[in-house]
Amino acid sequence: MIEVSFDQLQQWLAMFLWPFTRITAFFAASPLWGHSSVPNEAKVGLAALIAIVIAPTLPPLPPVPIMSWGGLGIMVEQIIIGVAIGMVMQFAFGAIQAAGAFIGLKMGLAFATFFDPSSGTNIVVLSRILFMIALLMFLAFNGHLIVLEILASSFQSLPIGLGGFNPTGFEMLARYSGVIFTTGPLLALPVVAPLLTVSLGLGILNRAAPQLTVFSIGFPTSLIFGLVLIMIMMGHYGGFLERLFAHALSIQQRLLQTLAPL
Repeated sequence: MIEVSFDQLQQWLAMFLWPFTRITAFFAASPLWGHSSVPNEAKVGLAALIAIVIAPTLPPLPPVPIMSWGGLGIMVEQIIIGVAIGMVMQFAFGAIQAAGAFIGLKMGLAFATFFDPSSGTNIVVLSRILFMIALLMFLAFNGHLIVLEILASSFQSLPIGLGGFNPTGFEMLARYSGVIFTTGPLLALPVVAPLLTVSLGLGILNRAAPQLTVFSIGFPTSLIFGLVLIMIMMGHYGGFLERLFAHALSIQQRLLQTLAPL
């Protein structure tokens, strides 16, 4: 007859619950698995499956009861780690959405917005298009598999029951959020700069021939030029995304090393 003691049951439950908490927090914060179109049942099932698979490879767990204040602190610690890893990719995809907003604003498509359930706000249609293309490219680059590998390796660099974090890691995460305001305009610049020239030319034309109002020819001209420039930009969009995702994945690995306490 097989007998299971309370300590063994506690250890088995801890080997599943604490990794499951970190993985679930990562899924909730990441732009791919955290998308509203992914059913919650699929997210929980995948997180449970990954937790079961990596449970035998975990470092020794701290002798802390799950139903205790120490166990609650460890659970909060796992949530912070999972959210930090997921936010890195969230910032990278946020830069792409920012670029779409800049381009749409200059093309005169700022009014073409719709409600996004994943963010709970209205976003420009062009931002949504670029975001979906980026998601597909991310899957084509096998970025989702690399991210899962980084997540699994985080239990080695940041074991469960760490007891604290290095504040430099959170500073690094905050600094990386600036990629939205640097990479986003950089992606939009090849489209926005020529459109600014077109707007300048239309302004001069309006002063020279007032009968040609900007409202009658300005919007279709900006829209046509914008579509042509976006078609040209798409030829280099894949290489841009490859470099952006490679940098984001390297930041994730560096973040795991930096968060480790001194």
